[in-house]
Amino acid sequence: MIEKKPIVFLLLATATILVGTVITMVVPFRWINDPKLAIASVKPYTPLQLEGRDIYIREGCNNCHTQTVRPLLSDVERYGEYSKSGEFVYDQPFLWGSRRNGPDLARIGGKYPDAWHVKHMKDPRSMVPRSNMPAYAFMNQPLDSSLSERKMKALNFPYTQADLDALKGKTELDAMVAYLQKVGNDIPWRKTGRAAVLGELKNPYQDNMSVLPEGKKLYSEHCAQCHGEGLKGEVGPDLRDMDKPDAAVFGIIYSGTQAGMPGFGDSLGKDRTWKVVTYIKSVHRR
Repeated sequence: MIEKKPIVFLLLATATILVGTVITMVVPFRWINDPKLAIASVKPYTPLQLEGRDIYIREGCNNCHTQTVRPLLSDVERYGEYSKSGEFVYDQPFLWGSRRNGPDLARIGGKYPDAWHVKHMKDPRSMVPRSNMPAYAFMNQPLDSSLSERKMKALNFPYTQADLDALKGKTELDAMVAYLQKVGNDIPWRKTGRAAVLGELKNPYQDNMSVLPEGKKLYSEHCAQCHGEGLKGEVGPDLRDMDKPDAAVFGIIYSGTQAGMPGFGDSLGKDRTWKVVTYIKSVHRR
């Protein structure tokens, strides 16, 4: 009986663990570190972005937000193109996560303008009414950059004195926004992932005043956080003088823009998007 021979049992158990370790943790690095998996457009963090990442970790943001889009239809449709190993080459440690109390942030970079993130961090419910995220207004305090150069050297990231000097006068909130705008934004996925507008773009509700209440309600739910209840603008531009053709306004709302406005085609659909267009244009005419 092997259990009556503790030395032999210990040696066999140790050998089994070592074999398992080699197979699951050592051998895979032969493929994980394959230069062919590198993505040329993925760049190291700047000092400001790195400070923001450290604050992100300090505040436990990765406990609620994952940073990896799985190659599943539900993930890709909601968050964007699935994650690739080459995107995380400069992440030490990686922040993939396994829980989503909040939405995945792997593709958050470039989705919204800086002003959106500032307002959201200070008061999450001002941008997402049902959010249970705590407010981080206290981050609007001076950034401690005393260790920034040492961090960059330790991670072997390139930097210049100008990069370090640019940290003067910055706040923790500035650093957090810089980091969020970096996440997932080094690959040009958003241009190819925008919702396409198909068919003839003709407003079926033009001059139909009966859809204005619903259009106004949809605007309040999806647009007012950035453009204001009265279309006066805040994070986004003033829409009271929107003199673009209905089709152009529809395209902007449905597909989004490269300037930081996400597309609402998936959430609104064509019919409800046209109702929002009709409401916006009715305000312009008034």
